Amino acid sequence: MTTRIACLGDSLTRAQFSVDYLDLLGRRHPPGDLQLARFGANGDFAYNLLQRLDAVVTNPPDVITVLIGTNDARASLAGYPVEQAMKRKQLPERPSADWFQQCLGAVVARLRTETDARIGLLSLPVLGQQLDGTAARASQAYSRMIAETAATNEVTYLPLHERQIEELRQADPPPIPYREVTTAAVVGVLAQHVLLRRSLDTISRRRGLVLTTDHIHQNTRGATLVAEVIDAGLLTQSA
Repeated sequence: MTTRIACLGDSLTRAQFSVDYLDLLGRRHPPGDLQLARFGANGDFAYNLLQRLDAVVTNPPDVITVLIGTNDARASLAGYPVEQAMKRKQLPERPSADWFQQCLGAVVARLRTETDARIGLLSLPVLGQQLDGTAARASQAYSRMIAETAATNEVTYLPLHERQIEELRQADPPPIPYREVTTAAVVGVLAQHVLLRRSLDTISRRRGLVLTTDHIHQNTRGATLVAEVIDAGLLTQSA
């Protein structure tokens, strides 16, 4: 029997700049076992995801994963272009921790009300790779909010952040400071990937990054952890 899975999120789920965790998740199962649907939009905040749930609930899947909040967490950091993001993503108010948790709770409430799907909320990938740095602490703080939302709404919490912290501690990476991703930086990665035909993993390795290409978007090692956490938390135990 085929399990239909809808994966909701931002650019990490759309996978234009990241290794595709949906593809990696599909490869973990025999052909035909999973039918994966992608609902990822670049730059989305939790508010944006809330606005586009119609496409998910119209044809409810068996399983829903939600990986959202990276941009909300980034907006709490000094140097993030908040005003530009608000205009680009048509946000009605300035991003904040309280608003993130409110929007995420509304996402879960609607999915629970209008589908019978098993729902899993992933905590965030680690921002950067300095575990004591401001960016990593922001992703940890927002991950705690995701855990609270999952517990309050009685859905599955998928501990991606914790798994990536463990991976980084084992890897003991060089202390490269977090740098906010700019449009130019994203174009630079795409140019290397498409024009120079460098893999995302090669780009990541050349920069000394363990899980990402740019402190945010996932390489194969980072995306594999996303797939593993989804598989272990929602699929393997219910097979």
